[in-house]
Amino acid sequence: MILKTIRSVTMAVLAMVSVGVSAQDLLASQAPVDKKMRAIDSVALQRQIQKEKMEYPGFALYPSWINDRVHVYANAAMPDSFTIDLKGFCMPTESRKITSKYGPRRRRMHKGVDVKVYIGDTIRSAFDGKVRVVSYERRGYGKYVVIRHDNGLETIYGHLSKQLVGENQIVKAGEPIGLGGNTGRSTGSHLHFETRFLGQEIDPSKMFDFPNQDIVADTYTYYKPGSRKKAGSKDGGSEIRYYRVRKGDTLSKIAARQGVTVKRLCQLNGITTRTTLRIGQVLRFS
Repeated sequence: MILKTIRSVTMAVLAMVSVGVSAQDLLASQAPVDKKMRAIDSVALQRQIQKEKMEYPGFALYPSWINDRVHVYANAAMPDSFTIDLKGFCMPTESRKITSKYGPRRRRMHKGVDVKVYIGDTIRSAFDGKVRVVSYERRGYGKYVVIRHDNGLETIYGHLSKQLVGENQIVKAGEPIGLGGNTGRSTGSHLHFETRFLGQEIDPSKMFDFPNQDIVADTYTYYKPGSRKKAGSKDGGSEIRYYRVRKGDTLSKIAARQGVTVKRLCQLNGITTRTTLRIGQVLRFS
């Protein structure tokens, strides 16, 4: 639609250039009308762009919309960094128990987290978005759903007993998208949950705090592997991570939980041991 609009404008310009001198008076008299039409065309074009952004989340980031598989972005242009807005989230399950963390597992990479759920438990969309894949892998995800979100993330929900959405369906954060199960390569009922950016997996625990049923911070910044020195990092290689203060937290509790010293926590945040923590306050801990 956008290309068609641009092509129409181009043809109109060429037609005007070909008009002879004898028609100059007519063109002059139509100038105000033409100016108004250009303004209308511009508004229409902007509306069309906005419509396509709504229909295809990640419009400016993702190179394609493919429904047949999870991993389709091998040749995507990856930005050096990208900040993902985590506000407006919904925890995909009410379960707080992690049964398997992100990372190496039995000589292969476990690219998500496993959360204990029972067969039939409701699984919900983590953010607003559009369903890209609804499929089944006997030796992998089992019955699974992939959703692309407005914030640039894609989330994957695996081992479902039933999918409740269809491909290309628009969903809201918190909307049921499946039921917990034990399908595919699974040894017990659980939700396999992945978070990806342009196909690159991110440890979900860096964004989602399942034990506390909350997000870790309001935003998460993804850095491309091997990209330039990360802003604010003194050694240029360690990852910047944050923690959001909750009821009952103290500096010593947060430091112990995140594996840092209270002194380091204070240095990173420009505070002292006497600083009063506020619920919802975001602290950097690495």
